[in-house]
Amino acid sequence: MGIDNNKRSLKAMLIDRVEVIFKGGHGGAGVVSFGKMMRSGPDGGNGGRGGDLYVKASSDITLLNQFSHKTEFRAKNGYQGGKKNKTGKDGEDLVIFLPVGTNLIDEKTGETVLELNEVGERKLLCAGGKGGRGNREFRSPTNQAPENFQTGLYGEAKKLILSLKLIADFGLVGLPNVGKTSLINELTRAHAKTANYPFTTLSPNLGVYRGKILADIPGLIEGASEGRGLGISFLKHIEKVEIILHCISSESSNVIKDYETVRSEMQKFNQKLTEKPEIVIITKSDITSEEYITKSVKKLRTKSKNVLAVSIHDWDSLEKLKTLMSAQI
Repeated sequence: MGIDNNKRSLKAMLIDRVEVIFKGGHGGAGVVSFGKMMRSGPDGGNGGRGGDLYVKASSDITLLNQFSHKTEFRAKNGYQGGKKNKTGKDGEDLVIFLPVGTNLIDEKTGETVLELNEVGERKLLCAGGKGGRGNREFRSPTNQAPENFQTGLYGEAKKLILSLKLIADFGLVGLPNVGKTSLINELTRAHAKTANYPFTTLSPNLGVYRGKILADIPGLIEGASEGRGLGISFLKHIEKVEIILHCISSESSNVIKDYETVRSEMQKFNQKLTEKPEIVIITKSDITSEEYITKSVKKLRTKSKNVLAVSIHDWDSLEKLKTLMSAQI
C-alpha cells in the first residue's frame, strides 16, 4: 500500500515543513478457544503482527502537500487469532512517499531521525507491534485449560517534523526582482509566474536543463538569515544545491553591495554556502548601456572569477551561460 502522486503540478504552493504522526500497526489480539471435545485443550491462536510503516523518496517535491489535511498515518493492524491454533493475518505495511531531500526530525529532541537523499530510497520508520498470544501459549502442567490471552502490542509511534531541503544541481539566488524566474523559464521552460515586483516567487521553482535540476530560490534580502522577508525558510534550500547561480540585476546602482548583501546572508545562515562553486550573472543586460555592463562585470570579477552578462532576449548570451554551466558539471 502506498501514497504517491507523481502527476502533482510543480505550480502548486510548495509545503516544505510539516508536523506528522506516524505509527506502525497494532498487533492483533490472541484468542481464547477450546476444542469441541472436553479434553481437546486450548487451541486459541496468536494475533498477527501489525504492519510496518516505511518512507520512500520520490522526485515529486510537492508530496508534503499531502499532509495539509491529514497529519496522522498508521499501517494496518494485525488480525485477531483464530480457533484451531490459527495465527491471525499480519497487518498490511504502509509506504509513505516523501520528496527526496526530506529530513525527518524528532519533534521533541530536534534530532534528525532519517534523511532521504536518493530517489527510490526506502527506509523503515515505525515497526508494527507484535501479535498477542492466544490461550494455547499459556498451557502449563498446572493449568491445562488457561483462559489467558494477550491483546497485542502497539506499533512504534513517532511525532516528526518533515523538513524539505531541495536537492538541485544549480540554485539561482539573488535579491528580489532580479530576473531569476525569467531566466529559469528561458533555460528550462518551467513556466513559473513572473512579474515586475518583489516576492513574486513565494515558493521554489524547479526546471530541468540537460538532465540537471535548476532551482529558483525566492529572493533574499538583508536580514533574511534572521527571518526578514521570506526569511530562513528558503535559505535552507540552498544547502543541498551543488552550484550557485548568483543573479544581480543590471538595473542595480551598486552591484558590489547587492552581491555582498546576498553573500552575507548566506554566510550567516551557513558558512559552507559561500564555499560552493558560483557563477555570477548580470541579468537584464539588454536594458542597460554596454558601458555600465562592462564596468559592472569588471567590478564583480574582483569577487568571483565566473561573471557573465545575460539577457533572456539575447540568444548569444544565453548560449555562453549554457556553455559555462556545462563546464561546471
